[in-house]
Amino acid sequence: MDGGPFWDPRVTANIHAAGAVLWRRAADGSGVIEIAVVHRPKYQDWSLPKGKLDPGETPVLAAVREVREETGLECRLGRYLGHVTYPIPGHRKLKRVDYWAAEAARGEFAANSEVDVLNWYSLDRVMEQLSYPMDRQVLRAFIRLPAATSTLLLVRHAKAGSSARFDGPDDERPLERAGQAQAHSLVSNLLAFGASEVYSAPPRRCVQTVEPLAEKIGAGIAIEPLLSESGYAAAPDAARARARELVSDHAVRVLCSQGKVIPDLLKWWADRDGVTLPSARNRKGSAWVLSFAAGRLVAANHLDRSLSNAIVKS
Repeated sequence: MDGGPFWDPRVTANIHAAGAVLWRRAADGSGVIEIAVVHRPKYQDWSLPKGKLDPGETPVLAAVREVREETGLECRLGRYLGHVTYPIPGHRKLKRVDYWAAEAARGEFAANSEVDVLNWYSLDRVMEQLSYPMDRQVLRAFIRLPAATSTLLLVRHAKAGSSARFDGPDDERPLERAGQAQAHSLVSNLLAFGASEVYSAPPRRCVQTVEPLAEKIGAGIAIEPLLSESGYAAAPDAARARARELVSDHAVRVLCSQGKVIPDLLKWWADRDGVTLPSARNRKGSAWVLSFAAGRLVAANHLDRSLSNAIVKS
């Protein structure tokens, strides 16, 4: 998804922002989905929460921060909704805004320097409240699938150096310093999606990649032999079945695996459920956000280069 006629292919996006379709269930118990729309007095508009990335910040973290700053609410990201691009008036600059579905959690709105009013609207009313066609475009992407989806976070282990230079069994090869930094950078990004349980293939570099996350949330790391390269090659059907078992409607599970597992597993899953995967190099330390509805894969988003540049937060 992009800005359609607003997009000029001669201009590279050089301003990056992120936002969310922030949703909740109505307090009356009806189950009706409501969407947050904010009013910005500076622009006299009604829009979805969004804002520019801070230096070194990933779009994922920016989306969560902007929701918090504009609405006072914490949120949990879910399905990726795509991005819009548009020129900045008076400048030869193109702005890109990435959006996620985000379920509202704790917090309370209070008027602030950016937003003076927050209103919640049901899906049958929200379109007419938004000032911009591009916000309505994002909302249509949200409405196409259920608001609530299950999330599985699939991580490729971080950098571990060359196997040729390691004197020992390959499964014992540890992360190098750059890989350790990647593992720490993953933590806040995975937590933005509500990561709550941690699983890993047996190799030491896989386990070490998710150790900082497990320590942060106080969880153990469950070992999954079928989802290592050797386990997957020996029994691909059993490994795929196990991966499907890890999809949960009550927990957001993180699974760390290897480079010869993830592409084949994802292709099988996408072909099975009719999803088109985005182009991705599946580099070390990257992650896939897999979204499911009724046990079926409905969306897949790859978090790649931006994660390696993330600020490491304790």
